[in-house]
Amino acid sequence: MESEFLTIIFVSSIAVNSCHFGITGWDDVVVAKEGMPTTLVCTDPTVTGAVTINWKVKSLGADEWKLVLSAGESGRFSGGALKPSMRLTDPDFRKSGIFSLFFLPQMEDKGLYSCLMKQQESKVKERKILLAILKVTVIPDAPIPQLSTLRLIASVNPDFAITKITWEAPGNVSMKSEKMQNILTVAKLPQIQNSDNGVYVCTVHPWANSTTSFFTFSVEVTVDAHNVASFTNITYGHVISTATLAQKSFPLTCPKVRGDYVLLYWQPPDTKQHIMKRVHHFDRWRGSPSSNEQSKRLQLAGPPYNAGDGNFSFLLLPEIKDGGLYSCEVFLNDNAFSQRTMLSVLRVVTRHLDSKRELICQYSEQSQVQTAKWTLENGNQNHSRQLRVSNNNSGSITTTVPLPITPDTAGNYTCTLKLKNGQTIRATEAVDLHFKVHVSATTSSLLPSLSALLLLVPLVAASVGVLLWRQKHISDRGIEQSLSVYSGEVENVYDNPEDIRQAPPQSSVYMDLKPRGQDDVYKELERYEQCQN
Repeated sequence: MESEFLTIIFVSSIAVNSCHFGITGWDDVVVAKEGMPTTLVCTDPTVTGAVTINWKVKSLGADEWKLVLSAGESGRFSGGALKPSMRLTDPDFRKSGIFSLFFLPQMEDKGLYSCLMKQQESKVKERKILLAILKVTVIPDAPIPQLSTLRLIASVNPDFAITKITWEAPGNVSMKSEKMQNILTVAKLPQIQNSDNGVYVCTVHPWANSTTSFFTFSVEVTVDAHNVASFTNITYGHVISTATLAQKSFPLTCPKVRGDYVLLYWQPPDTKQHIMKRVHHFDRWRGSPSSNEQSKRLQLAGPPYNAGDGNFSFLLLPEIKDGGLYSCEVFLNDNAFSQRTMLSVLRVVTRHLDSKRELICQYSEQSQVQTAKWTLENGNQNHSRQLRVSNNNSGSITTTVPLPITPDTAGNYTCTLKLKNGQTIRATEAVDLHFKVHVSATTSSLLPSLSALLLLVPLVAASVGVLLWRQKHISDRGIEQSLSVYSGEVENVYDNPEDIRQAPPQSSVYMDLKPRGQDDVYKELERYEQCQN
């Protein structure tokens, strides 16, 4: 229902436009190119013999018809043609019934044409044809210098006679086209190469009541193989000096021009070689972006920008190495516009050592950095205080936090860059009291010994029970329990007391059990098992 409503509105608007120009109702639409041989077809094999033909035209905005050509019953022309090129395609129209009009139209010849057939002064038949004139312009003039922007511009007058105009490159390749100023349809081919030589086809699709579904017109394009265009007309914007944090999305500004294509160049940071390399290219007419390995962190920006419409900007997710000088160049036809951005990238890296924690502030593109400093703000102070730093190398300052962390050393550590233009940027690292030293390997190596000791405890308990049961037969010699540190050859098969002494103090008690002759606890255990059996 909605589509039907829109169709009614669209048809109504066409009718309104037609009425506005004083033209309503036609049987056919013909689109002709300026100066191109054109035939307005009017035939009826049933109308022959004593017949008179009158061709008339009503121009856009005119109220009256004007006679173009008239031929009487005898075949002689009774009215002079409006243009020297106008004539009937068949002088013997009385026998053939072919009354078509041939001429070489110009833009002023557009309008509604009437082919009126009479016999004995009575109207037999009338055919009305709307003639629309196509104008095609190719810029630059042939031969076209390489790297120029080829512009194929087409317009049809009256424009309400058609629905659309399309362009094809050699090889039947469809080209993107846009309608401008409501009457011009433009297709472009930026940075044209020798391989772009050939025939380009303009196709015009007429409105309803046309016996032809489309009209095609060819244009020959020749590229100059020995001449390369030079872009000397370049408009430069003020250089932007700024900074950003690493891994934070940053907009790279481009000229505020609706262009045909964009080139992005980059000069790495802190280099003496003033050589810029291309890192991104996008042609909105061909629609094929190209970039290098940096493209993983660089992309065309979305809304409110639209690269497909020629509104360009970039988004960069920078690493520290992505600082430097960026140049965004937008090209519109054969004019260039440039916007440069000098970018510093800041990041903080933490290094953990046994006795201290190092906070390293790194930044790139030092040429625009005026100062770099570390400051600390914590709960024991009403304001931040500047810290002593060491310069490991160019583009880096380091501050040290001794371990363990105390209330005086805990807090927010901030690295601040101040650029020469006065802009500042900060990166903050929080250090709290709960920061712990990594567990050393010595502590974790004690676990197997403790496991062995736990297995030994039940055995000791069983041994003590056996000794109590056999107390009448066992001498006062028994088990010597040693809680002292044992030094010398290790006899315990379960653990090494020297390991325990070297390890940090633990809550468990180490027991060193040694055999003592016939009353050995191990032998008593064997005897107990035999009795049980």
